[in-house]
Amino acid sequence: MYKRTIYSILLALLVVMASCSKKVSIAKNDTPVVIANPNGDGMKNPFVTEIYTADPSAHVWADGRLYVYPSHDIDPPRGCDLMDKYHVYSTDDLVNWRDEGQILQASDVSWGRAEGGFMWAPDCAYKNGTYYFYFPHPSGTDWANTWKIGVATSKSPASGFVSQGYIPGLESLIDPCVFVDDDGQAYLYYGGGNICKGGKLKDNMMEIDGQMQTMQGLNDFHEATWVHKRNGVYYLSYADNFDEAGKHNRMKYATSNNPLGPWTYQGVYIDPTDSFTDHGSIVEFKGQWYAFYHNSSISKNDWLRSICVNKLYYNADGTIQKIIQTDSTGVKQQ
Repeated sequence: MYKRTIYSILLALLVVMASCSKKVSIAKNDTPVVIANPNGDGMKNPFVTEIYTADPSAHVWADGRLYVYPSHDIDPPRGCDLMDKYHVYSTDDLVNWRDEGQILQASDVSWGRAEGGFMWAPDCAYKNGTYYFYFPHPSGTDWANTWKIGVATSKSPASGFVSQGYIPGLESLIDPCVFVDDDGQAYLYYGGGNICKGGKLKDNMMEIDGQMQTMQGLNDFHEATWVHKRNGVYYLSYADNFDEAGKHNRMKYATSNNPLGPWTYQGVYIDPTDSFTDHGSIVEFKGQWYAFYHNSSISKNDWLRSICVNKLYYNADGTIQKIIQTDSTGVKQQ
């Protein structure tokens, strides 16, 4: 009787221990939590200082380099009216950046407004040997109601782009983002003024396949849609309408198991910068994830912005840790 009692107690303890061990184990495909240096990651920001740039769209192409496609703030500014002349920047180490030169301006767009300007946040995608550069631009003097999503193409990621027209049948909205999934299907997202829409692109990358859908489940969407994928999960990030105590846009994100949602809101991953706006992208480069964004730390002017980048870390459950914004010395901003 005594031996059976001891055996029962030991067996119960083993069951409890096994159960507890199972609860705290991390699945093989989970990424361990990486704690960022609270003093900053050493990234010196802004990383482009020769001209004013904003709205960085970052991609890694087949040549292994990371390319950034930003908009260009013209100095002196007039709000954001005079933005024009897209440049491309590239790097192979995120320390040394190369200005690849200007690839497009308003005067290259035959269908655009005669007054020019208003070349806002762009994006770029690659499919079947061609690079597609997407940009918002009005087609008329009444710029607020005549936005089109233009497309320019090239066989090179940073030169030779030629305007091919615009995607027909879209609403007058801004901030195009094009995400190409693992199966080759491309999706277009765009929005502004609290509206975010997404839909499939046809193989020609110039037309919508079906109908654009309103993205459901986002929290306080304002603009600046960006979509990336990690471990089978889709992430949609964007700028919100935050406006308190002199601080403005935060960057938020939501997740889904489908590229068109519905989405589950997850939180803020970039706190307000010193600029009235923010707009960013998220990309993996050489095994490390990075968050791109902009601030006004050089000019101290909301409409003369400069692009920045910091390391981005994921928790074991796939949620994103807030990035630590750094200054020109690579140290956490005060």
